[in-house]
Amino acid sequence: MRVTMIGTGYVGLVSGACFSDFGHVVTCIDKDAAKIETLRQGGIPIYEPGLDRLVARNVEAGRLHFETDAREAIRGSDVVFIAVGTPSRRGDGHADLTYVYAAAEEIASMVEGFTVIVTKSTVPVGTGDEVEAVIRRANPDADIAVVSNPEFLREGAAIEDFKRPDRVVIGLEDDRARAPMKELYRPLYLNETPVVFTQRRTSELIKYAANAFLATKITFINEMADLCEAVGADVQQVAKGIGLDKRIGGKFLNAGPGYGGSCFPKDTLALSKTAHDAGTPVEIVDAVIAANAARKQAMAGRIVDALGGDAQGRTVAVLGLAFKPNTDDMRDAPSLDIVPGLIAAGARVRVYDPEAMNEARKLLTGPVDWCADAYEAIEGADAVAIVTEWDQFRALDLARVKSLVNTPLVVDLRNVYDAETMAAHGFAYACIGRAGLPMPGTDVQKSA
Repeated sequence: MRVTMIGTGYVGLVSGACFSDFGHVVTCIDKDAAKIETLRQGGIPIYEPGLDRLVARNVEAGRLHFETDAREAIRGSDVVFIAVGTPSRRGDGHADLTYVYAAAEEIASMVEGFTVIVTKSTVPVGTGDEVEAVIRRANPDADIAVVSNPEFLREGAAIEDFKRPDRVVIGLEDDRARAPMKELYRPLYLNETPVVFTQRRTSELIKYAANAFLATKITFINEMADLCEAVGADVQQVAKGIGLDKRIGGKFLNAGPGYGGSCFPKDTLALSKTAHDAGTPVEIVDAVIAANAARKQAMAGRIVDALGGDAQGRTVAVLGLAFKPNTDDMRDAPSLDIVPGLIAAGARVRVYDPEAMNEARKLLTGPVDWCADAYEAIEGADAVAIVTEWDQFRALDLARVKSLVNTPLVVDLRNVYDAETMAAHGFAYACIGRAGLPMPGTDVQKSA
C-alpha cells in the first residue's frame, strides 16, 4: 500500500518506519525542512533504540521517503495518517488540536480518489467527527473515510510495541475503510494480534482511558509507598504481593518520583476536561493529576531532608533527567521539578543523563553543572540522587563512587539499589517506600 504520514515526531516517525518495514511504501511529511534534511542524511531527531537502523534499512530498500511537500504523496496514497502534536492547551489543559485541523484542511485540497484518513495523534472524543467536517467543508467532493487508530507505544520500546502489540484499535464509521486498514496491518493479523474494530468515538476514548488507568496505577503505588514509610512496610514487597493477582498485574507498580512524559500528563488532563464538559467528572482521574503534581514537587524536599534538612552550599549529583530510561524525552519529567527545587534550596546541582542532556538544556535554566558522565557528576557530591533508572545507574562502581563523593549519601528515587548493598559499601541510603540507612549522628529518617 501507499501511505503518507503527516508529522515526523515520535509517533509519526516510528509508525512510518514500521509500516515501511511491513512492506508498504511510506512518505513521511514535515514542514520543518531542517528535520527532513536530517532524516534524508540518515540522522534521527529523537532517541529511540533501534530506530536509526530501521529507518536506514527501509530508506535503502526504497520504501521510506521524507518530504516537505505533501501534495504528490497524498494524491497517490491509499491511507493518509495525521500524526501531529496535540500538546496540552494553556489555561484549561485540554488537547490543542490546532495542528490536527490544519493537517486535515491541507489534506482536503490534495486527496484524489477514495482515501482513508487516519487520526494517529491522541485526540479527545469527537475529534474524528470534526476532522471529517473540516475536510468536507474544504472539499465537498472528497471521497474519504475518517478513521481513529490510536497508538500505544512506550518510549524506549516503541518498535517492539508497534510490531508485537497487545492490540490494534481501529474506530470507523464508514465500512469501506475496514479492508484498507486490515491490509495495512496484515502482518499483525498473521501473528494473530487482537484487532479491535469499533466506533470512532469509542476508539478515541479507549486511548485516554488506557493511559488514565496506567497513570492511576503509578499514583496508587506511590501513595502506598508513603504509607509504607509511615508504618514500616516495604513497598516493593507490597507491589509484588498485589501484582501477582492476575486481576491487578505487576506492571506500573514501581514506586518513584511520579509519572511524566508525552502521554500521561496531557492525556489525563484532556480526559478530565472532556469528562467535565460532558457533565460526568472523573474524580479519580482528577485526584491522580493532583497527587502526581504534588509528588514531583515534593521530591527535591526529600533530597534536602536526606541532607539533614539543609542543602545550602551542598552539592547534589542528579543522575537521570529524562522522564524514563531509553529516551531523551524531557516532557513533564520529574527532574524539571527536582532540579529547580534543589537550586531554590541553595544546593549546587550537577547533572548527567545518557541521552537527554541536549533536551534538558532547553528546559533547565539556572546554575546547573552539565557533566560528561555519571562519575564526573558524582565527584565532590554531598548527595547522589538517582532520578531516572538508566541501566548504567543500576551498575555503578560503588567503590569508585565512594572514593569520589564528599559525603557517602545516595538518595534513590527509583529503588534500584537496596540498603544491604549500600551498607556494605559504607553509604547512607534514602529510598522510596522502604527502610533506608541514615547518616550516623543525624536526624534523617529511615526512608527519604
